[in-house]
Amino acid sequence: MHKKLHLPTKLCPICDRPFTWRKKWEKDWDNIKYCSHKCRTSRKQA
Repeated sequence: MHKKLHLPTKLCPICDRPFTWRKKWEKDWDNIKYCSHKCRTSRKQA
């Protein structure tokens, strides 16, 4: 069984919450800045 204990994390600059690496971000992890679509769109409004 694979345990997900040691996955990399980042802090979202909008909400200041930590978010964890996801498989769908595997190839683009260095470019991911926001934890969610909501935070990404609120960046544009600010």
